[in-house]
Amino acid sequence: MKTENKILHLPILVEQDEDNVYIVSCPVFKGCHSYGKTIDEALVNIKEVIDMCIDEEKEKISEINRFVGFREMQVPLKSDAV
Repeated sequence: MKTENKILHLPILVEQDEDNVYIVSCPVFKGCHSYGKTIDEALVNIKEVIDMCIDEEKEKISEINRFVGFREMQVPLKSDAV
């Protein structure tokens, strides 16, 4: 009997720190973060972490957080904060 693989479409947040390291996170899973010197390296690394998160959550995979979307918010900085 052939089993059909399901595909999860997961959001990935990409940031760059002050040392130009790319930090990636998958907000669907708590604590799902990684990094890399390039975006490609960071994405390979987060895929490994996501695989570990899925293995840990396999009984509850249908209950994982549902991605809704991103919002950007403007927050004025006080002149003494810059």
